[in-house]
Amino acid sequence: MSSTDLAGRFARYAVFRHLDTQALAALERELVWFSLPGGRPLFKAGEPADALFLVKSGSLGLFDGPTDLLELIGPGDSAGEISLISGEPRRRTVRALRDSQLWRLDRQAFESLVARYPKAMLGVAQVAIDRLLKREQRDSVPFTPRTFAMLPVAADVPARALAMQLAQALERYGSCLVIDAAMGAGRGSDWFAEREAQVRFVIYLDTQLDPLWRERCLRQADALLLPAWAAQPARPWPENAPGHPSRVRHRPRHLILLQPGRQPSLGSARRWRDVFSGELRHHHVGHQGDIERLARMISGHARGLVLAGGGARGMAHLGALRALHEAGHVFDAVGGTSIGAIIGAGVACGWDIDTMTDTFRRAFMQGKPLSDWTLPLVALTRGHRASAMLRSTFGALDIDDMALPFFCVSTCLSGEGMSVHRHGSLWMWLRASCAIPGVLPPMLHQGRVYVDGALVDNLPTDVMADDGIAHITAVDIRAEITLATTAEEFATPPWWRVLMQKDADISRPGIVSTLVRAAMVNSEVPSQRRRERADILMTPPLEHVGMLDWRGWQTAVDAGYRHACQVLEHGQMREGSRSEE
Repeated sequence: MSSTDLAGRFARYAVFRHLDTQALAALERELVWFSLPGGRPLFKAGEPADALFLVKSGSLGLFDGPTDLLELIGPGDSAGEISLISGEPRRRTVRALRDSQLWRLDRQAFESLVARYPKAMLGVAQVAIDRLLKREQRDSVPFTPRTFAMLPVAADVPARALAMQLAQALERYGSCLVIDAAMGAGRGSDWFAEREAQVRFVIYLDTQLDPLWRERCLRQADALLLPAWAAQPARPWPENAPGHPSRVRHRPRHLILLQPGRQPSLGSARRWRDVFSGELRHHHVGHQGDIERLARMISGHARGLVLAGGGARGMAHLGALRALHEAGHVFDAVGGTSIGAIIGAGVACGWDIDTMTDTFRRAFMQGKPLSDWTLPLVALTRGHRASAMLRSTFGALDIDDMALPFFCVSTCLSGEGMSVHRHGSLWMWLRASCAIPGVLPPMLHQGRVYVDGALVDNLPTDVMADDGIAHITAVDIRAEITLATTAEEFATPPWWRVLMQKDADISRPGIVSTLVRAAMVNSEVPSQRRRERADILMTPPLEHVGMLDWRGWQTAVDAGYRHACQVLEHGQMREGSRSEE
């Protein structure tokens, strides 16, 4: 093998990337190739650290215990370097998630290599330290699947057309090959490994429900793509593997619900999801834009939108969204808190900007959700108008039925703390997310008490990042509401004196402003960290808009639009300057 080929073979392995040709040749002579079937352990916790492993193809999982997956290890990664250096027994179990090919470097061979080429230890030590730091910070980069098994639930599902369209969309992020039963019949594992090494993505496609070929697809795949007609009655897949997490070995499962039109079929997602157990993502696909979104989601290039809570100030989201739309920004997932969740739900439903602006203007101006004042036994308002407004706006829509993946955040006062809602009645969880303590009654559901999510996470970029979304745009409604006063007192004067002082230069914070401000205090420090997780962050100046000043909605919208335009223009200038350099 030439020096160029030798360097190219090991260029993607950080542990040995810096070695010269002579050292790489010595390394190659010591490596032992072997295959590891999906589900088999590479090593178990407590075993002696007797080797270092390089992943050539396939994917491995690092487990704490039998089921707690900590990290995914893919082609170009190494495994076992930490214990090899420390000399301690293995601390974790590593298991193949799919059929994999690896190189093994025994401890004795590694020590011999280090004695001759000390730089070999430097590379392994650097990788080990980086991995330890990432685990400590819980900031490891998620493994992006490279191979996909497209397994339709029935032969009448147009899986071939879908695979070809998806492959074309994936080409934007790297070369993609579709391998069907005719192409892969009779091939050995080396042939599949070769094809996977030649391209960025591979889609293993079944169209005839051939059990043997589907088993091969399952063995080769990092992730499963499971298409079905949304309108048809739900049924289990021909093989048991897709429906049970223990069978797919922690590989991502994507349920693809093919729609006859652009709007999702109501109830279809919940019906089909009931066929599965464990973690599952579903995607509504009805047109080319949905296929492009699916390609971004599965290839690690998805773009997410996060909108913060902030009362009437949240109408600024509408202005920011208009600016983002005009700049050509498209989002693949949406999340938010309080009014940010409400407006984000409009985005996830696929509404255009004009529809959202008109809908939410009428909802908050004419609906007057906080006008049903009552004797404050539980809250200052009954909550009926707020609930009616949300039900009128979103109807009986389930979160599962939305065009884009969506979540909203509430605070559970029954012990759980932050609650992230991805399924169930949309209006109900939006109502929980905006239940400002003392202003709106809490949402009571199945024995639990839910209130405004701003108490724990007003800008849930952390939730979006944990979903594997690569690029996050966030609009934050800062909670920097300084409740100023000109009064010097420790108790409120009698009502008649307050009225007499109405025209005097004495100001006191109102009960609603105090409650709203108090609800957001606890999330301010964590919000700073969450702002840093956004790739594009917008914080419109809204000091001139009151938290519950719905009459100033247009002022907030205009402020959001102007600020977003400035941020986007500045960002484009930065990108342009980098490209010129």
